[in-house]
Amino acid sequence: MQTSIVILIVALAILAQLGFELWLDGRQIRWIRGHRDSVPAAFAGRIALEEHRKSVDYAIERLQLSRIDSVVGSILTVLLLLGGLFAFYDRSVTALAGSGYLAGLLLVGVLMLTYAVVELPFSVWRTFKIEQKFGFNHTTPGLFIADMLKGAAVGIVLGAPFVLAIDFILRNVGEYWWLAGWGLYVGFNLVMLLIIPTFVMPLFNKLEPIDDSGLRGRIETLLKRCGFQSKGLFKMDASKRSGHGNAFFTGFGPSKRIVLFDTIIASLSAEEIEAVLAHELGHFKLRHIVKRMLTQLVVSLIGFAVIGWLIAQPWFAASFGLDTAMPLSPLILALLVLPAFTGWFRGFSNWRSRVHEFEADAYAAGQTNGADLASALLKLHKDNAAPSTTDPVYSTFKHSHPPTAERIARLQTA
Repeated sequence: MQTSIVILIVALAILAQLGFELWLDGRQIRWIRGHRDSVPAAFAGRIALEEHRKSVDYAIERLQLSRIDSVVGSILTVLLLLGGLFAFYDRSVTALAGSGYLAGLLLVGVLMLTYAVVELPFSVWRTFKIEQKFGFNHTTPGLFIADMLKGAAVGIVLGAPFVLAIDFILRNVGEYWWLAGWGLYVGFNLVMLLIIPTFVMPLFNKLEPIDDSGLRGRIETLLKRCGFQSKGLFKMDASKRSGHGNAFFTGFGPSKRIVLFDTIIASLSAEEIEAVLAHELGHFKLRHIVKRMLTQLVVSLIGFAVIGWLIAQPWFAASFGLDTAMPLSPLILALLVLPAFTGWFRGFSNWRSRVHEFEADAYAAGQTNGADLASALLKLHKDNAAPSTTDPVYSTFKHSHPPTAERIARLQTA
């Protein structure tokens, strides 16, 4: 395949992806701005006009920043792939450290540092400008820097062994390296499910047992009723960073635990918290988690197979001016190219996720009081300043959860 054709296809794919993202964001901005001065009928009497306007203004500012972020990210991708920046990194690292395992680590490190430096101004603006303006930010500059440094350290400690292992497979397994690489990827993710709740999360947040005996007893009764075994019920000091609320299940096997943000404990009643957790339990009882994991296994296997075929083609690396002295380089190149072609599948993924959310809501309504879940959803909607209306096309491609109004309407009908 001629180099010019490959470059043209990749350039058009990047441009199409960016154009689609900007079009979606533009639709959402116009939609919510057009509904700014009136509370949607589904929330009439539940959300004050000022709360509604705040949610619209908050969403618009985040979307506008996201659009700039998307443009800058696409420019970086173009520079890396079509401007020769990645090939320059590859040559520089090879000249400095040869083509061994250390060189592979350095190449990954340089690339990750590039992305981190480009993303840092957006993260700072999002945290200390937008979140601060709308009253959500509790993060201090010191905590922000500490999180960034700890995140980098954790990434190195956990990521370096994985990179070295993939590099070893590429060098020694042969034609079907991608199958062994997929097996490593699956094993690595399972290990992360064990490690992250137990060792990584406590590095960033304090996790302590829920001390409210009434709430704890209510949750334990719910777990017993649903047949769910947990290794602990924890409260997380999320309020030191943000005013947003959440609750989640995390871990796998012996590290499985339930975590409540302290913000959600302060905001919701015990009955509402029970209903929210019943929703999360619904994902487990209805095997949504297993289905998602199986889907991820299949998708990742296909992804590794495609990458395996792609980097075996002589024209692939050559089209981007890449010297293939390092086995890891074409793999990284493929990981830079493929997102321009895979983003179009998010609509299907989000549709499936929304179906699961409705099913989990129905399960929660059967295990607790559906009115409590509806009340909790409304409170969380208001506390997080989520927009009370959304463009349907934007929601299809961007939202993994159904609109709050639709969820509440279904719960009321049930």
